[in-house]
Amino acid sequence: MLEVAYTVTALLPDVVTRDRYVRWLREGHVQQVVEGGASEAVVVMIEEPATPLKVVCRYIFASREAFQRYTTEHAPKLRTEGLRLFGPELGVSFERSVGSVVARS
Repeated sequence: MLEVAYTVTALLPDVVTRDRYVRWLREGHVQQVVEGGASEAVVVMIEEPATPLKVVCRYIFASREAFQRYTTEHAPKLRTEGLRLFGPELGVSFERSVGSVVARS
């Protein structure tokens, strides 16, 4: 059974918004995703290329079933909160991708 990697990339309009977003992630959002089923999480503030400003969150789920449970039971509430705080009206956009973990070291 392969683990699932769920990646959320936020494109942010300015440093102030980026820093607010990172603070929000660190002060609870990432932990809520872990409590919703992720086995680990990492948040990376992209430095190169410097523009556009990006923050990438990668969450690992033990199985496709764990990820599906997260998407149906937890993600809607968390996404709603994220859009309320960092929606398109602030110039923030999100890209999401899902893949299978095929190697680790």
